[in-house]
Amino acid sequence: MPDEFGPIRAAIAADPANSEAVALGYEPLFAASPTSRIVVIGQAPGRRAQESGVPWDDPSGEKLREWLGVSAEEFYDPGLFALVPMDFFYPGKGRGGDLPPRRDFAPRWHPRILALMPEVRLTVLIGAYAQRYYLAGSAKANLTETVRSFREYGPAVIPLVHPSPLNFRWQANNPWFEQEVVPELRDLILRASGER
Repeated sequence: MPDEFGPIRAAIAADPANSEAVALGYEPLFAASPTSRIVVIGQAPGRRAQESGVPWDDPSGEKLREWLGVSAEEFYDPGLFALVPMDFFYPGKGRGGDLPPRRDFAPRWHPRILALMPEVRLTVLIGAYAQRYYLAGSAKANLTETVRSFREYGPAVIPLVHPSPLNFRWQANNPWFEQEVVPELRDLILRASGER
């Protein structure tokens, strides 16, 4: 079976801006298929995911799959889920956690990748970086307000807080997220994944 994304993956790896990561043996970390129905756009791979070569291979991924209401088998089926972060390489550690994704990365590569996925029905935007980029002009003043206004972006798009353990306090302080957003998210996932 041909890999429609192979040339893009090779071009990303050959980009001099990524030479440091490639020299460490890392490959651009994303998963996609021309038949993907749902695209999850996150931040950038964590160290563990980058080293394993498996997107969302950490506690954040476990929590995300719980929110989505899907099994690991479903989540890692590229015919169902495309996993496309804002940057395909681990950005390194900063003072308050991982460094942010590079700003010029998504504009350079996402359009080419998304153009090869005509079946996408739902885009899940995880965290402020993805929301600022994809909801430019319609994002609210901060992440909390953007996520609280999730119904304004549906049914084709839904913004989420990052499922990192670092955000557990946010989740505890915003019980409406689990009560309102997660059930709606699961419903959107079911609708987007149907009629395969």
